[in-house]
Amino acid sequence: MSKNNKVPVKKKFDRKLFFHRLRYKVIGYNVVDGIGSRIVTYTILIAISYIFFYPLLKMVSMSIMSPNDIINPEVDWIPEKLSFLNFKAAWYVLEMPKTLINSIWYSGTLAFFQTTVSALTGFAFARYQFKFKKFWFSMVLISFIIPVPIVLIPRIIIFTSIQSSTGIKLIGTIFPQLIMALFGQGINSAILILIFYNFFRLIPTSLDEAAHIDGATAFEVFWHIILKLSVPTIVTVFLFSFVWNWNETYVTNTFVRGAIKLLPIQLSSFDSVFGDLAPKIPGQANVNRINEAYKMAATLISIVPLLITYAFAQKQFIAGIENTGFKD
Repeated sequence: MSKNNKVPVKKKFDRKLFFHRLRYKVIGYNVVDGIGSRIVTYTILIAISYIFFYPLLKMVSMSIMSPNDIINPEVDWIPEKLSFLNFKAAWYVLEMPKTLINSIWYSGTLAFFQTTVSALTGFAFARYQFKFKKFWFSMVLISFIIPVPIVLIPRIIIFTSIQSSTGIKLIGTIFPQLIMALFGQGINSAILILIFYNFFRLIPTSLDEAAHIDGATAFEVFWHIILKLSVPTIVTVFLFSFVWNWNETYVTNTFVRGAIKLLPIQLSSFDSVFGDLAPKIPGQANVNRINEAYKMAATLISIVPLLITYAFAQKQFIAGIENTGFKD
């Protein structure tokens, strides 16, 4: 028999090797690498995502429903007839774009000063030793623990007294909240200070020492070294502050008292304002009472600016959240 006519030898089935390979594909050597673990992981993630996305999807669905679809028990998610008049009515009642512009500059101004003061405070706690440092750091933590209503009344008395004695109008303006932000008492300023404090502690002090040897002052070190390394953290803190000041209505209503029309405040009083402005809504003469479609459209309009802001800054925001060290 020639060499080219050899009978192929049939390989014996290796049951142990088969089950070993099957186990590797399903479970994986590190448990989390297998198909089974991935299925469990993605199932949990999808379930959690559904919990978060359900209200938003329901809001979008209801905001494009007509009045007939709202009262129709057979319509649940997909309306029989799309209606974008809800957005037009909500836009008019919310007094857009006036309230939008007011909310942007109002929240942006407070967020800017709050971020600046939080960065300086966090830098001082992270880099310097001074008398009663632990005491003042404890005061920062306590300022976050104490409920806002407890300290709100004393603050109202203080600003009212200053207004009466100086003749400078404070109540009904941005100045009370601006002053509180400058003194580290803005909305959740303690959290922002702690974010900067923890991040600045990660920056090697050798950079500061090298800059001081070259003749740099403390402010120059902060400006040219610390801030340039902290851009993602600064963006993160600014976004946190912007969103918190945007959504805050309790303190804002107390000090502003309707003198500045802001989008979240206008949304909180949407039902009452709608009753007054419904007959004046252009192009919708038949609107005489509010329904859920108008409310969902108004809510969607109020959160779109925040979604757009996050879309443009998400890269820096995620980097600031995940930043726990330095790369070579």
